[in-house]
Amino acid sequence: MSAGQMPPWLQEQLMKLQQSQQNLQAIMQQKQQIQMEKIEIEKSLEELKKASDEDIVYKHAGTILIKSSKKELIDELEERQELTKTRSTVLEKQETRLKETLKEQESKITEMMKGGASSGATMTKGSSPENNSEN
Repeated sequence: MSAGQMPPWLQEQLMKLQQSQQNLQAIMQQKQQIQMEKIEIEKSLEELKKASDEDIVYKHAGTILIKSSKKELIDELEERQELTKTRSTVLEKQETRLKETLKEQESKITEMMKGGASSGATMTKGSSPENNSEN
């Protein structure tokens, strides 16, 4: 079925579905980035806790390293860890909502296609031009 043969209502619904799928994909990528950040923070905290209080430690500041205190770095990392937990929770909720929306959109499209096909608007590859006069 080409875009020229699709009724406008179906094109619109398919575009909405595609947008939701893209949004879901973006959320999944963000979740993956956050998961990687969580792992990095955990490893950093683990290494910092192994160090003695007298050890010299550094932190990244863009492309340079800056001397810092162990306690200050641990505090910063723990704060980042909490932030990633919160962001992860928000993304989980967004993902759940989007998945529900996608199911609803797919159901709506299926119902509309059934309704459209039964009301005489044939939406198959071999449909005749008179059946698709709305395009």
